[in-house]
Amino acid sequence: MAKRVTRKNKNLESTLPLTISAQLGLVDQISYFDKRIASLNLSNYILLKKGEFAYNKSYSNGYPFGAVKRLNDYDKGVIPSLYIAFDPDNIQVESNFMETYFETSLWHKEVSTRASEGARNHGLLNISPTDFMDINLMVPKLKEEQILISNFMHNFDALITLHQRKPQILTSLT
Repeated sequence: MAKRVTRKNKNLESTLPLTISAQLGLVDQISYFDKRIASLNLSNYILLKKGEFAYNKSYSNGYPFGAVKRLNDYDKGVIPSLYIAFDPDNIQVESNFMETYFETSLWHKEVSTRASEGARNHGLLNISPTDFMDINLMVPKLKEEQILISNFMHNFDALITLHQRKPQILTSLT
């Protein structure tokens, strides 16, 4: 359903280092950390293009098996080779569905069965890119159904967010 992205930033097509925030997605590393974490030479980083995904196998609060995020906010950026990057096959799977799917825990069992013994090394899940790319996803065959599911989940999330907002207290000037 996806092919691995391994293209290097050899020609320095991008000078924007990205990081995966479990809550915010793929974000500008310098703005997120308020400093540059990436090395000065970005030529060995993976060049990620808009619509492609990256998997950070680090534990994050609420993301025990790491986070998979799609590049939505930039045309391109670079990520460290520690991340696993991939591009969905748009014939088999709708990209919004895949983004929604990776916000669930449905894929965790697949990753946990493929992670090596001593599953964590310094907070990183010990899973190879080949094993990650081999996980099975439960995806409806019909893209129309995938679109309906992703739209439903997006609308449901928006409704939850709306209801979680605290009512504003109105005060009188008199």
